[in-house]
Amino acid sequence: MWSVDDHLEDILGAIHPLDPIDLPLSDAQGCVLVEDVTVPVALPPFDNSSMDGYAVRVADVAGASEDFPAVLTVIGDVAAGSGGTRAVGPGQAARIMTGAPLPPGAEAVVPVEWTDGGAGGGAATAMRPAGAAPEGATGEVRVHRPAEPRAHVRERGSDVQAGDLALTEGTVLGPPQIGLLAAIGRGTVRVRPRPRVVVLSTGSELVQPGEELGEGQIYDSNSFALTAAARDAGAIAYRVGAVTDDADELRSTIEDQLIRADLLVTTGGVSVGAYDVVKEALSSVGDEDEPGSGIDFRKLAMQPGKPQGFGSIGPDHTPLLALPGNPVSSYVSFEMFVRPAIRTLMGLKDVRRPQVRAELRTDKALTSPEGKRQFLRGAYDAEKGTVTPVGGSGSHLIAALAQANALIVVPEGATSVEPGTETEVVLLG
Repeated sequence: MWSVDDHLEDILGAIHPLDPIDLPLSDAQGCVLVEDVTVPVALPPFDNSSMDGYAVRVADVAGASEDFPAVLTVIGDVAAGSGGTRAVGPGQAARIMTGAPLPPGAEAVVPVEWTDGGAGGGAATAMRPAGAAPEGATGEVRVHRPAEPRAHVRERGSDVQAGDLALTEGTVLGPPQIGLLAAIGRGTVRVRPRPRVVVLSTGSELVQPGEELGEGQIYDSNSFALTAAARDAGAIAYRVGAVTDDADELRSTIEDQLIRADLLVTTGGVSVGAYDVVKEALSSVGDEDEPGSGIDFRKLAMQPGKPQGFGSIGPDHTPLLALPGNPVSSYVSFEMFVRPAIRTLMGLKDVRRPQVRAELRTDKALTSPEGKRQFLRGAYDAEKGTVTPVGGSGSHLIAALAQANALIVVPEGATSVEPGTETEVVLLG
């Protein structure tokens, strides 16, 4: 009987990160950088306005107030994306929009709300449209407040300077990182691609959700749960409809899926029953000339999830993890073994779920079989530092799993855990 740690070590020792590729930014979300990225140009690349308003010289608005406004001649508009703007001289101002470059001679920006907007009335609430200004106005603007030097100006390089380190190797590219790469002009980036994971469930009793159940049938929940879990781990996941208890059909289905798989995951059919088709179909698929190929079916000292299978299949020796079919066993096995495998393929260093210590809150002691590591569903309260069991220990109790955000770990050497004991908790969310 294998320990949980030895089984995981065997899996991670056989799985290696995917080779790096160059991807356009639009396809790189969720991938892991394999290079440090430096900034080629400063951000922002020029001084620009952070407000809609007027670009002015500080001296021209010194002492301005509502009773005694500074009256400036408007020389034109400066819109975002414009270039070659006129210089702002003494007694002058330029209408400027957010993001537009600060024109030569200007030292600050006064928001439009500090002015009459060029309309000759009270305080403005917005800039007049370009097509309407200065129509109906005098061609002058009255400024009601003074401005400090560089007020409402985004300085060139105030975000990052050219040569700064933007992102480090090993960064997972999410929306903010993609945005930064685009902002510094990177159209492509070198990454490890998201692994392609194919999930299939087995069992003649399985029916797809939405169809009518017949006698002795149940809905296929495992393939949906594990496909979602694979995506949550960072993979591109493909769900295959349930395969009946036919060894030839299963082998054929797996062979068809190899072309799009970096990792295969099956659920069901790995125990010792007469219809455990995964074990029947895959026990002899290894290549005698390739050490380590084929699928090894094992018993683990864990509950739930005792029956497991691991190995490689096909000409490219694609890794395959065979998980048990009970819903909770399947999901716990995924979290313990498949998720770390996916994260290893991505090239991440931290491949496991976070673990914390928490005080066990329960009315009575938890019992556990001797010599096995037990994983119980739990509700973890980070603020209180406590964890409470959710539902029973049965491996079919999927409703309780939907209410859990953690797994309570009872180690192999413990047969009971008393209320108030500090215990290890695996965080799922």
